[in-house]
Amino acid sequence: MIDVLGVFAHPDDLELTVGGTFLKMKSLGYRTGCLDITRGEMGTRGTPEGRAEEAIEAAKILKLDVRENLELPDGHVFVVDEYRTKLVRVLRRLKPKVILTHQIDDPHPDHNHISHLVRESARLASMKNYDGDFGLERIDVPKVAHNIFSRRVIPSFIVDISDFLEEKMDAIKAHKSQFYNPDSDEPETRLTDKNFLDELENRSKYFGSLIGVKAGEPYFVREALNIEDPVKLLTRKMNLYS
Repeated sequence: MIDVLGVFAHPDDLELTVGGTFLKMKSLGYRTGCLDITRGEMGTRGTPEGRAEEAIEAAKILKLDVRENLELPDGHVFVVDEYRTKLVRVLRRLKPKVILTHQIDDPHPDHNHISHLVRESARLASMKNYDGDFGLERIDVPKVAHNIFSRRVIPSFIVDISDFLEEKMDAIKAHKSQFYNPDSDEPETRLTDKNFLDELENRSKYFGSLIGVKAGEPYFVREALNIEDPVKLLTRKMNLYS
């Protein structure tokens, strides 16, 4: 059983977007896992085999309890029943309480389609008669939160990852085939720009500044949040002016 499951398109997507949150959740005692939807075989750099090894190394840094790959075709992920069924079976087996995934309407087609695939599969996993013959019992609908990365969206909440920013960057760098390497003769991409990792770190610092901390990761939740103690929430100290 997994408390928090990341469902992302490619083997480095979790690290790039929510790595700090996963490190923090692990420090709080939660069981964490990642489901990479594809092997990243359409990527400009690296090989699927090499990327799988990098993903294992990154998972160690993130202290993940589980990392699996659904092995859907990179660049060809759509919301179809075959893929919904595959994902429902994983959700019923791992039983996550919370799923973190891509932003809705992300410009990358796989990212966008997976955000919808996750939402539909999370609901279907709770329906007893959907794929009932396979033998896995229904689960309660996991709560889905979408990381904000490529669009200007007002966050529903921001997770303070100040204590985990350095480890997050280490996990990202484990995917060394995808980032700046002056000795590489492979084609250049946005990710291989020598300033890209600095941009990522600055992004975390920007969102942290919105809540008065060193670094943060932002999320959008479509549903209304059920807050037990609004006074405690709204009066929580933030070091905005210290």
